[in-house]
Amino acid sequence: MNPPSSTYRVQLRPEFTFTDAAGIVDYLRSLGAGALYTSPVLDATTGSAHGYDVVDPTRARPELGGEEARQVLVARLKSAGLTLVVDIVPNHMSVEVPKLNRWWWDVLRHGQASEYAGFFDIDWSRGKVLLPVLGEDAAVAELTVDRSGDDDELVYYDHRFPIAPGTGEGTPQEVHARQHYELVGWRRGNAELNYRRFFDITNLAAVTVEKAEVFAETHGEVLRWVADGDVAGLRVDHPDGLADPGGYLRRLRAGAPDAWLVVEKILHPGEALPQSWPVDGTTGYDALNEITGVFVDPAAKPVFTRLVGELGGRTDYLAVEQQARRLVTDRILVAEVHRIAGLVEGVEPDAARAAVAEVMIAFGVYRSYLPEGAAEWTGAVERARSRRPDLGEALTALDTQVRAEPGGELATRVQQTSGMVVAKGTEDTTFYRFTRFAALNEVGGDPDRFGRGVAEFHELAAGRAAGRPASMTTLTTHDTKRSEDTRARQAALSELAEEFGDAVRRWTKRRGIDEPALNLLAWQTLVGAWPIAPERLRDYLDKAAKESKLRTTWTDHDEVFEQAVAAWPEQVLGDAELRAEVEEFVGKLRGPGWVTSLGQKLVQLAGPGVPDVYQGTELWDFSLVDPDNRREVDYGARREILERVLAGEQPEVDETGAAKLLLVHRTLTLRRERPELFTGYRPLKAEGAAAEHLLAFQRGEDLAVAVTRLPVALEKTGGWRDTVLPLTDGFWTDVLTGRAVGDAPLAAALFDKYPVALLVRGDS
Repeated sequence: MNPPSSTYRVQLRPEFTFTDAAGIVDYLRSLGAGALYTSPVLDATTGSAHGYDVVDPTRARPELGGEEARQVLVARLKSAGLTLVVDIVPNHMSVEVPKLNRWWWDVLRHGQASEYAGFFDIDWSRGKVLLPVLGEDAAVAELTVDRSGDDDELVYYDHRFPIAPGTGEGTPQEVHARQHYELVGWRRGNAELNYRRFFDITNLAAVTVEKAEVFAETHGEVLRWVADGDVAGLRVDHPDGLADPGGYLRRLRAGAPDAWLVVEKILHPGEALPQSWPVDGTTGYDALNEITGVFVDPAAKPVFTRLVGELGGRTDYLAVEQQARRLVTDRILVAEVHRIAGLVEGVEPDAARAAVAEVMIAFGVYRSYLPEGAAEWTGAVERARSRRPDLGEALTALDTQVRAEPGGELATRVQQTSGMVVAKGTEDTTFYRFTRFAALNEVGGDPDRFGRGVAEFHELAAGRAAGRPASMTTLTTHDTKRSEDTRARQAALSELAEEFGDAVRRWTKRRGIDEPALNLLAWQTLVGAWPIAPERLRDYLDKAAKESKLRTTWTDHDEVFEQAVAAWPEQVLGDAELRAEVEEFVGKLRGPGWVTSLGQKLVQLAGPGVPDVYQGTELWDFSLVDPDNRREVDYGARREILERVLAGEQPEVDETGAAKLLLVHRTLTLRRERPELFTGYRPLKAEGAAAEHLLAFQRGEDLAVAVTRLPVALEKTGGWRDTVLPLTDGFWTDVLTGRAVGDAPLAAALFDKYPVALLVRGDS
């Protein structure tokens, strides 16, 4: 297996197809990328902007150009010397439009007699598949029957469903009653759904990929591409939802023995990938949080904590998280909890449900992988006991049964669902409720921990180099809560904590949002993504308000509050005095943000692992959470800047972001052309008055990386002064500037052009 030197992620959609991707291959080659890494490319719901709602895994998506256009893209990549990495979705398929998913359609038409009945994780004990699609249960009166086609269909507005053979006579209501499915009001889904889904999305039905025949049907086409040499790497979406992730990955590895294989496994701080998984690593959220942490000043923690308290927000992170997870088990994943509890033997139903919920709320990681990683299961059970001693007997029964049969249905369903509770409760709820310092609220992160020390950062990076050197690293993905440059500027707030706190107090009195968590998040977002159009900020705050589930939700709306939130961006940006204050503050933050952006980018690109560049982030990109981060990328502008860089221009660090593109180009090109340089990891220690502001490490014997951290404090304390970076004896060249560097360069000289340096020993 030869992993790519780097990847460049693109989001394919009807507006950016295989043909469009082929059109940027020459640009990616010149940029230095090693592989094109795409979002899912199998057939998906019509108009899908992301592709994770697959409807037919047996063919390339026609809306992207289909098989012919896919082959053209592959040929273009091969001619340019690049490889292709594709994203695959083994856990679920879209059933939003039943007729688009021929397997689901057949199940609805024939019920348990369908040859595909076992493809989906359906609890048939009810006899019918529950479909929560109606406005209200009484709306069955709106049903009609369409007998104009080859087969009769039951119609509810624009929703169509198959009618089982021989059951189409009579009124629509009579026909409805005879089917293998039951149409009910959408609100009943969370509590009564009898098929497993992706999180709380009823339109995404879980697939039983643990069955050999289902694996073969869902993976045959992609594995054919791998065998043909068209695809060199696979990114596996959401492995924690699978019944047996380890078994699935072993089967996948057998089908793609030479492919680079990474999994979207979200590791909590201190957690490692299961040893038994035959994969090359994760998709990089662990690296993201480690890198962000080392650019945050821990001294700012009490300042921001005090600010939250003064504004009326919550500062007890663990209590907020526990409450949010409990909301998920009690209101959102009720059907899943009930299904699991029904498997606990010898326990009264209410007690079984409470015990199951409490254990999943108490998980310290996304899920356990029994019998491997049993310590995580034990920890969750013990925490549940300490919180709910009244559930002692039920917890004992649950624990005993799970341990006795770690591969049984009860243990499997608990493991599959715990990750859903953690993800929905922590990432999608707590991170919008506990907004003390938004830069830390990232997938797999721990917002309760403020910053990371240099020594710990080096230890973790060295561990990656030794244990998972081909793991992906990233700073931005389609799922990050904010882009890397927005996060970097927000991280720089830690050095302006007192000043920002004073500003937020003033701004809140003038134009505050009447909900403390959203209010503080809004001000951090405003300065982090400035300048930002009011409609972008409005859409972001609407999503944040609903995800927090404090004053409004996606399903139960507080219209008055939502209108106030929607009006806020225009009010703030239209207030000339306030806008001027915000702009003045951003002026102080912009430079440190650029320094932090360049520093974290070089650390990611030159550090251990296979670095990914998310579409467009080779320039400054101040995007927010999806769908904001799927906006169209201006490749024309990027080509023009790259051409200037290739011609020898060394751009200034300014608002154009050209300096970042230079850094990306030079580092990726070096990785692709001289991969032998990027091995191992050894911390380097600066000496002198400002040594703590210089983060440096060496790869192998002939490559060194040096970046600036905490630039505000550096300037306040007098700059670099006598700080030096001792290097191995020899002749060194800064790849970014082309200048010769001695073996003990003064930091002031090393960073006089850029706040970062990429040094190669020997001939330039």
